[in-house]
Amino acid sequence: MENAPIPAPHAEPLPVSSPQVQLQPAISPFGRIIGMFFSPKATYEDIVRKPSWLLPVILMMVFGLITAVAINQRINWRQFMAQQIERNPRSAQLTPEQKEQQIEVGAKYAPYSPYVFGVPAPIILVLIVASVMLGAYNLLGGANVNFKTSLAIVSHAYVPNFLLTLLFLVVLFVKPPGDMDLNNPVATNVASFLPDSIPKWLEALCKNIDVFSLWILILISIGFAAANPKKLKGGKSLTIAASMLALYVVLRVGIAFIFS
Repeated sequence: MENAPIPAPHAEPLPVSSPQVQLQPAISPFGRIIGMFFSPKATYEDIVRKPSWLLPVILMMVFGLITAVAINQRINWRQFMAQQIERNPRSAQLTPEQKEQQIEVGAKYAPYSPYVFGVPAPIILVLIVASVMLGAYNLLGGANVNFKTSLAIVSHAYVPNFLLTLLFLVVLFVKPPGDMDLNNPVATNVASFLPDSIPKWLEALCKNIDVFSLWILILISIGFAAANPKKLKGGKSLTIAASMLALYVVLRVGIAFIFS
């Protein structure tokens, strides 16, 4: 009997190596701050994957504290209050004694105001803006974003204000203290180029046509678009952010008109 051929052993198929997913390394908290200036879209994509807000908030407090100390070193509050009262049209109805009394009271409490508006106020502002934008994007855009993500987006959107603070400090120490207008110290908005005699409502409107306000608005729109790119395609994210800014401007101008 002839020997039957021995079948070749069944060869095991070689495993096909699946392509490895290239995971981008996470951006550090300080890298996220820098990224707001140079690569906001990629930075926000990292932020929405792992939201964080602590570092920008801490930096806001530090910059606010430095600014408050610098203002109190440079500003003569009695002189400042006297200038503010003279600029107010209603001051014409006051007697010299009443003006002097207001100057004394203002000069007494004014040194505390930079600490109030410099340290806790920016944090409160970020919390309010994050809440408003959260409602706007979820209701108008169906973004389905939670508050932590909204807070991370908005807090990082205010990073350009660090540059504005540095510009303010330069102006503060370059200008003579008597020439410093604390209500509009840095010429980044339209109101800076208009005379002091313009109506208060027009001044409020022109103050919001501001380079840094528009920069922050654009960053907020980029951040929310990164949080839900399917729902916020094209210019939809920017439209929602711009609508909220327009509503704020209308309210601010209306209040200025009522009390002017």
